[in-house]
Amino acid sequence: MFNGSFVALVTPFTSNFEVDFEAYGRLVDFHLEQGTNGIVPCGCTGEAATLSHDEQKACIRFVVERVAGRVPVVAGTGSNSTREAIALTHYAKEAHCDGALLITPYYNKPTGPGQIAHYTAVAEAVDIPIMLYNVPGRTGTKMAPEIIATLSKVPNIVSIKEACGSVDQVSQIRSLCDISVISGDDALTLPMMAVGAAGVVSVAANVVPKDMAALCAAAAASDYESARSLHYKLTPLFKGLFFETNPMPVKAALAKMGLIENVLRLPLVPLSGGANARLEPLLKGLGLI
Repeated sequence: MFNGSFVALVTPFTSNFEVDFEAYGRLVDFHLEQGTNGIVPCGCTGEAATLSHDEQKACIRFVVERVAGRVPVVAGTGSNSTREAIALTHYAKEAHCDGALLITPYYNKPTGPGQIAHYTAVAEAVDIPIMLYNVPGRTGTKMAPEIIATLSKVPNIVSIKEACGSVDQVSQIRSLCDISVISGDDALTLPMMAVGAAGVVSVAANVVPKDMAALCAAAAASDYESARSLHYKLTPLFKGLFFETNPMPVKAALAKMGLIENVLRLPLVPLSGGANARLEPLLKGLGLI
C-alpha cells in the first residue's frame, strides 16, 4: 500500500522554539516539487517526543491540508501509552491521513504478547491503515519476525517500518507473511528492497528527495545498476546525517540549504562544531549548498 520514498519530515521551529508553520509549508512544497512519494510528519525525525499533543495534531492537520491529496500522508501517532496512541490515531483518521505510523512502545519494553496486544488494540479502535515501526535503538525492544507475522493478520495493519539494521530481519519477515516492509534506514534501502522491501521512510529525503525517490523507483523496477549508482552517490550523506543524534545533522543541513532555522527542542541541541565541519563538504559535494 505504501511504496517508494516517504520522507520522515522534520518539524521546523522558530528562534523561540514554536512550530514554524511558514517553514513547514516550504518543506512540504519542496517535497511535492521534488517527487517524494509520501510524507510522514511527527515521527522521531519530527521530534514528536517534544511536541505537545495539541502541537502534534496541528502539525498533522497542516501537512494533510498542504498536501491536499497529492501524495499519501502517514502521521506519526505512536506512544508508550496505548490509550494515547489510540487517541492520536483517532485524530489522524479525523484529519484524513492515509495511514498512521506507530512506534513500538518505548521505555515500557513490552514483551511479544504485549506488543501484539498494544498494536491490536489500536488497530481495532481506529479503522486506518497502520504502519508498525520497529526501531530497537530508540525503544530498547526489538519486534521479532514472528510477532510481526502475527500482527500482519490484523486487517488494517498493512506495513512495517524496519529500522533494526538487519537485512536478515526483512528476509525473515517476508518468509513468514506478506506484510509490506519499508526500510527505516537510508543506507539499507537498496539491500532491503533487493529482498522484498517496498521503499523507505527516509531521513535523507529531507535534503535529497529527488534522488531518494529515484533510488526507490529504480530498485522497484529491478534496475539495480541505476539504484546502485544512486546508493553509492548518497552513502556518504547517509552516514553524515547520523554523525550525531537524528535529527540534529539533518536540521543543520536544511538550515545550510536555507529551508529552516537550525533550532531543536531540548534535550536536543544543534549539531556540534566538529560534526558540522564534517557535514558541510558532503552537502557541497552533492551541490546542495
